[in-house]
Amino acid sequence: MARKGKFGTVDITVLGNELRIGDKAPDFYADKMDLTPYNFYDEEENKIKILSVVPSLDTDVCELQTKMFQKATDSFSDNIVVVTVSNDLPFAQLRFKANKKTDKIKFVSDYNQRDFSSKYGTLIEELKLLNRSVFVVDKDNTIKYVQYLEQNTDLPEYEEAIKIARDLDR
Repeated sequence: MARKGKFGTVDITVLGNELRIGDKAPDFYADKMDLTPYNFYDEEENKIKILSVVPSLDTDVCELQTKMFQKATDSFSDNIVVVTVSNDLPFAQLRFKANKKTDKIKFVSDYNQRDFSSKYGTLIEELKLLNRSVFVVDKDNTIKYVQYLEQNTDLPEYEEAIKIARDLDR
């Protein structure tokens, strides 16, 4: 399944099916910044998860999205984790994390396996980047919030995602 979107003024095609609230969040594999394997279910077991999906950390909108979730972590308990997923190389993610002081967020890269993008319906066919989106997943791996952005230069409704994650932690 494919759907149309925008990347600025450029028309894009996003591959895969959109997930919905109430769906089981698919388990996925990616690469950590040190190039070791990341397994979503194993690494984030019994956590409330915010998956912040960005096309590239080297853009202003992606940086702002990441900083907004970083700021929110100041008020999160240890039960909530933010995982930023992109197709940036792990080395670029490591540099971003160090330069932007986003130490409370996990970063994983889908550049190699594209397991995340195939299961979550986020691969931009023309650019091989990820479609901007946000998922809030509860401790039982059920999706409680999802937003796929049609225009990748827009910011997501991060405040709503943060509120839902906090509500799940009560």
